[in-house]
Amino acid sequence: MPGDRPRWMLHIQAQFWRILMGIGMMLHRLARPLPPAPSFHKDIEATVSPLKGKFRLHFYVPKGYTANQRLKGRRYPCVINFHGGGFTLGSAHDDARWAGVVVEQVGAVVVSVDYRLAPEYPFPTAVEDGADAILYLARNADQLMLDTERFAVSGFSSGGNMSFTVPLCLQGELLEKTSSGKPIPSSHAGHTPVQPPSVVVTNSTQGIQVKIRGIVSFYPSTDYTQTREQRRQTCARKDQQLPAVFTQLFDDSYLQPPSLDLAHPWLSPGVAPDSMLAALPDDIVLFCCEWDMLLAEGERLRDRLRTGLGKRVHYHCVPGVPHGWDKAPNPLRESPGARNQYMVACKELRRMFAIDDEDGLQEV
Repeated sequence: MPGDRPRWMLHIQAQFWRILMGIGMMLHRLARPLPPAPSFHKDIEATVSPLKGKFRLHFYVPKGYTANQRLKGRRYPCVINFHGGGFTLGSAHDDARWAGVVVEQVGAVVVSVDYRLAPEYPFPTAVEDGADAILYLARNADQLMLDTERFAVSGFSSGGNMSFTVPLCLQGELLEKTSSGKPIPSSHAGHTPVQPPSVVVTNSTQGIQVKIRGIVSFYPSTDYTQTREQRRQTCARKDQQLPAVFTQLFDDSYLQPPSLDLAHPWLSPGVAPDSMLAALPDDIVLFCCEWDMLLAEGERLRDRLRTGLGKRVHYHCVPGVPHGWDKAPNPLRESPGARNQYMVACKELRRMFAIDDEDGLQEV
């Protein structure tokens, strides 16, 4: 459970580690080949969360996007991505290498969400911001040239958690409405429909229809009912575990208030009811790390989705690597093997989006 450190202390600690992580990610992005910078960004208002404010969406777009936009030409599939950092650290720039590979290999628009961070914005703000991002993209699909029949979500670590929890939140946000379109009271608590809704998310009062084709999740946290100590006991390499200074900061910052139900579906999708998980897309790509304290819970969720719910889970355990191995702060070379795993994921995205393999993958 979260500790009792004062909020001001958590804020100072978070700011300190954000600076250091920012330096590390800057070094990560210096390795050749250089990842792309976002093509443009949009600042959007938070509407799902009761904590009002703005957050930013970073857009990575394929070649020809601007010309097609002027001509009102083709529509692009869209991958909405959530960065890692324990809901407390990190930024939407952290996954620029992933975004660059998806743009080149899939021809999709990648939207990286700079959701609001804890401790300033604790649970479930990040998840609600993720749902807001998808709602915004759906509402503005014509202007942005997005194909709402071909959306997918991706994420890393805590963002990997969001790749599961945001679709659950989104289903509730769109379906838990009165006839006037207003939210049902207390929907902020995370109640979702008892009957599993379709993967196609629609709301006639808002004119929104989104089809989330699949999930690509890298080393996600999926079960907060397990204590950090229980998670550490499952790790094959004790010297490769996430440092306690980080995990304690993450938990104290995000898991608020202390009375929070750690089995909440928007926090622990690994223990969510089957009726809720049934609403997730049928195609799920899951990457775990051999030397990760989150490996066991990731595999438990894999088994539930495959065996209990009949989802098509394409599972990959990356051997001999710790949590977050693809984000090494080495300015001299890319993280070994990361690009290969990204390519595997992109092949699955092409299949989800029904992009012909005969088009050929670009060499990167």
